[in-house]
Amino acid sequence: MADDRVGGYADALLAVAAAEGASDVVEDELFRVAEAVRASESLLNTLADRQLPIERRIGVVEDLLGSKASPTTTALVSMVVANGRGADLPAIVDEAMIRSAAGRNRQLARVRSAVGLDDDQVQRLAQAIKTRTGSDVEIRVVIDESVMGGLITEIGDDVIDGSVRRRMSQLRESFN
Repeated sequence: MADDRVGGYADALLAVAAAEGASDVVEDELFRVAEAVRASESLLNTLADRQLPIERRIGVVEDLLGSKASPTTTALVSMVVANGRGADLPAIVDEAMIRSAAGRNRQLARVRSAVGLDDDQVQRLAQAIKTRTGSDVEIRVVIDESVMGGLITEIGDDVIDGSVRRRMSQLRESFN
């Protein structure tokens, strides 16, 4: 479970998105921002660097998001960074996604794939996960070329690795 501070920020992000009537858009954009921050150590370090003036850190957020995100998302990310929580941004967004899915009686499934998935593929995957786990899931897709092919699905602490890389590794082990 998230610490109180991370949970508080997560609740605030969701409340503002709901008040703006833009929950779906803002949640999707926040997820993408968190993935970008998680993927770039230099970006994470910049947003977390309390030695940099707040204006500079917020400028980085505005440059990063620019016209690519809604004003609500940009304002929320800027608020987190301005309050000195840039290092916690991925954790805050993760917790917001978990809480949002739970509010719809679902679990969050983070799916890593080498390519994007269309709506039909996402729906079929959600049904397959429900069949396997017995839980309704909300799927968030992360494009990760290192997967090569197939999918890696994380639901809480459970990982379902159906990637080509994993299958090749298993095949290699079977020949040894």
